[in-house]
Amino acid sequence: MTSSGRERDVVGPDALARRRRTLYARSDTYRYTHCSGGWVVIRIDSRGRETSMVFDIDRFTKTSVRVHWDDLDFEEFRRNPLPPESLRTLRYMCDVEYHTVCYLRDMLVTPSQGDGEVNAFMTMWNREEFWHGEALAEILGIHGVTVDYSDLKDKRQRLGWRDRLSPVKQAVLANIVGRDFVAVHMIWGAANEWSAVAAYKRLAALEGHPVLAVLLKRIAAQEARHVAFYATQARERLARSSKVQKLARVALKKVWGPVGSGIMSEEEVTHVMGHLFSGPEGRKEIVTIDNHIAKLPGMAGLRIFQDALDARGIAA
Repeated sequence: MTSSGRERDVVGPDALARRRRTLYARSDTYRYTHCSGGWVVIRIDSRGRETSMVFDIDRFTKTSVRVHWDDLDFEEFRRNPLPPESLRTLRYMCDVEYHTVCYLRDMLVTPSQGDGEVNAFMTMWNREEFWHGEALAEILGIHGVTVDYSDLKDKRQRLGWRDRLSPVKQAVLANIVGRDFVAVHMIWGAANEWSAVAAYKRLAALEGHPVLAVLLKRIAAQEARHVAFYATQARERLARSSKVQKLARVALKKVWGPVGSGIMSEEEVTHVMGHLFSGPEGRKEIVTIDNHIAKLPGMAGLRIFQDALDARGIAA
């Protein structure tokens, strides 16, 4: 206790978990809700208004599992194979999922690795993304498209110095920016996960394949839990400072690129974005993502996904 009689903040992980459980039990102040595929806690102010969201990291870590496909009849892909353009998009998605560990590698040299909740999330996130890659690789294999670790290693080696310097650049930038880097990491992750959810749902709708649609919706549900974490973290961290908001805005507007653009050729990036998001329905999904980002503190008016489509000549 402090001299004023107030409870002193305790930083131990067990104490923090106990405090969260105690706070969440006060139904007049907090309530659980299901948002964007993940469980979050809504703060309620004294007037009964919803003020902010808190992602329940304890629940997330306890319920994180590999995406299941054992109950799906993958032989249906032999009877009803996917067309070449969808296989090309699926291969892109598979490669991106398998490269998640490299993104994690780059983050481990930044201030993000010093945050307990971020660490817990990223551990589970990396695991879930790996299993997404495994499921997609299984489908590709049935179609005669082999995805193995030697191929992925070759792809990394072809990136050359860009790949080897990536963690160094992240470390230097993070040291310059300091703790504010975590907010940039969170909003960057939110943007990418929003696009992942949209991409999986869009491919499921375009193909209408009875087995593929079920699997992709399961993957999208896990990606939506990732969105819930990144978005709630980004909202809270951005709200603390206009300086952080300006930094994040510049990073998204000047540096951000579509998921996979750092490891795949521009030709493949354009194919995937055109395949999934061209036309009125595809553009509608993209506008929705930009609107999500624009609602975060200091991000009003940003349209990074629409700009990415326009830069590649992908018509609405």
